[in-house]
Amino acid sequence: MTPDDLRYLRRALALARRGRGRVHPNPMVGAVVARDGAIVGEGFHPRAGAPHAEIFALRAAGALARGATLYVSLEPCAHQGRTPPCADAVIAAGIARVVFAALDPNPLVAGRGRARLRAAGVAVDCGALREEEARLNEAWRHWMATRRPFVTLKLAASLDGKIATRAGHAQWITGAAARRDGHGLRAVQDAILTTAATVLADDPALTARVRGGRDPRRVIADPRLRTAPDARVYTPAERSPLLVTAVEDDARLAPFRARGVEILPLPAPDGHFDLDALMAALGAREVVSLMVEAGGGFAGALLDARQAHKLRLYLAPLLIGGRDATSALAGLGAATLPDAPRLRDAAWKRLGEDWRVEGYVVYP
Repeated sequence: MTPDDLRYLRRALALARRGRGRVHPNPMVGAVVARDGAIVGEGFHPRAGAPHAEIFALRAAGALARGATLYVSLEPCAHQGRTPPCADAVIAAGIARVVFAALDPNPLVAGRGRARLRAAGVAVDCGALREEEARLNEAWRHWMATRRPFVTLKLAASLDGKIATRAGHAQWITGAAARRDGHGLRAVQDAILTTAATVLADDPALTARVRGGRDPRRVIADPRLRTAPDARVYTPAERSPLLVTAVEDDARLAPFRARGVEILPLPAPDGHFDLDALMAALGAREVVSLMVEAGGGFAGALLDARQAHKLRLYLAPLLIGGRDATSALAGLGAATLPDAPRLRDAAWKRLGEDWRVEGYVVYP
């Protein structure tokens, strides 16, 4: 692998990121066509149902693709899905060599693209920058392997871990910069999950107020159907809100359905959902990436059930105090320090007067 190969492959990965939050339920993919030390075509996958990155890059290269090298962040597909096989288009364009960062874990691809290219006489190199590609498409790879969403738990708390005062005052703990950053996270998620308690307490809209961004699908976990159909979270949107409830009374559910809310029935024998069953149900509806914004009880239960994969925590320079103030994490919690989840690859960033810490949750 030459320095030019790595440079063009990194460019393909950078292009792939342009599809973040828009390609659901597909992976982010970028592609570059290069020859004689120059890029002659490039592209990325913009949304599900649109041509893949390779097609855009080949179209941009035109006749210059013949005899050139194609760099792709992910193995070209070899099956008919929403679009024709990319491997066939690569062969037809006369590409002499293909370099891609990682094999596609999708069983419909999984090495078949590589095999088809090689059978047609195309030279193939793969594996460089595979870790970068895996991080880029971490949510999609997790969903592909487990059929459950990759869950990011988002919290905003004071330095002493409180999310509201003893009187219930919670707006706003963090400043404008941190809140804008949180909206940016919403804009790249497939769905955002909250609970009936949060809807009743705050009446949130859970939209992503980001210029050019898109709103995630809103999922409301309300086993006893305590929320009202006129809550802001049920406002009709491009993608209908999803109400998860154990209530099966058609008369009570009718006002929600009238607002375009989809109902997902799920048992809750003790008034609480089994979180693994909830994630399985969301994964079956092609929720690949899921952000959770809820109170301390649900956040703690999520960690207790080992269902959070990533944490984004915003810390404000406040000391709220008080034994009756609301904690960011409740639930059962760890019995001993070795039992406590830890963050791997934690990264800190200053946002105005606040700090953001983000990392992967590792369970003992």
